[in-house]
Amino acid sequence: MPPSQSKARWRHGLLLLATAAGVRAFCIGLTGVLLGLYLARRQLSAGQVGLVIGCGLAGNALATAWLAWGPSTLGRRPVLVVTTLLSAAGLVGLGQVSTPLALAVVAFLGLVNGMGRDRGPAQVVEQSLLSDQLPDTDRARVMARYSAAQDVCGSLGSLAAGLPDILPGDPTQTSRLLFAVAGLLALIPLLIYVWLVPAGSGRQSGRMKVQRVDPATRRRVRGLAGLFALDSLGGGFLAGSILSYWFFKRFGLSGEVIGPLFLVARGLNAASYFAAEVLARRFGLLKTMVFTHFPSSALLLLLPWVGSATAAMLLFLAREALVQMDVPARQAFVAGATRPGERVYAFGVTGLTRNLGWAVGPALAGWSVQALSLGAPLVLGAGLKMVYDLLLYRSFVPGPVPEAS
Repeated sequence: MPPSQSKARWRHGLLLLATAAGVRAFCIGLTGVLLGLYLARRQLSAGQVGLVIGCGLAGNALATAWLAWGPSTLGRRPVLVVTTLLSAAGLVGLGQVSTPLALAVVAFLGLVNGMGRDRGPAQVVEQSLLSDQLPDTDRARVMARYSAAQDVCGSLGSLAAGLPDILPGDPTQTSRLLFAVAGLLALIPLLIYVWLVPAGSGRQSGRMKVQRVDPATRRRVRGLAGLFALDSLGGGFLAGSILSYWFFKRFGLSGEVIGPLFLVARGLNAASYFAAEVLARRFGLLKTMVFTHFPSSALLLLLPWVGSATAAMLLFLAREALVQMDVPARQAFVAGATRPGERVYAFGVTGLTRNLGWAVGPALAGWSVQALSLGAPLVLGAGLKMVYDLLLYRSFVPGPVPEAS
């Protein structure tokens, strides 16, 4: 195939991957807001809310572990198809059961993502496809655009979560219907995955051929995974469903307000990726990750002491303008620290640890609300994230790190 045709084919494949990721992000963005409100309306306690959200994230963690340590010839297409089907079934199932235990089981088996951000096994496969095809000079730029597409679509999902408070009828019943609609939408990426060449480079191989991972790479990935686990544990305290629950309980805000709030927040997230690309080229990946992430957590520490809903929403949006700037830099950082055949392993292991932290965090957040105060998850989550930033900077500044050219 001539180079021009190969390049055009790859750009077409990138567009299709971004479309699939965008549809998935829409459903996850909707779930991240709607689930917390739905469970609160069902009169579940803070501990039960945390348990349901945590079980869904635990399911994502288990699926990611299977991907990271499964057979080396595991097919990309089967992973994408199976996880998409499970996610769709989970969304539909949320509206069909009522007890806390049943909701937790459905969330676990259906990979229900109450974080509001896509960090599951399907994203791991897509990131490995992208990273293997990109030169170092383009990786941060493409990852920024891929992440931005997800957050733009996720923001629209967050806005849609306000429909139960706008449409006539019982908001709880409308929420159940909305979960079912989201489950049907979640099936759309199947059309792309079945059609798209799984290898991502024009070859017809549908296998993820993972070369033997170098011991030095394993040590590097384990070190990063440990740090990312701390960050994700803090993130679990701050899941989108937990934050929507906090705004609902603290100020009595409904989905009619919280939905647009998260729409603006995700829009700020998406815009920040392009700023992160510029900063990464100017200051490097590591400094971009730390020097934008640390201040966002400092802002969050102030949120529980804000007395008005308007001030709280403005502070939350200021935090959202910074908090995701580390995402494309982190993805490029992991890719730059590994070879092409090692990246499924690297993204799988780091993705697993992040999912494990997110799975544990919401349950601890629910406990902290009951044992301490409504604002305790925000303080604990922000504190853990700030410790992560300091440890990350201290760990990698003395030695060579992957940087954006």
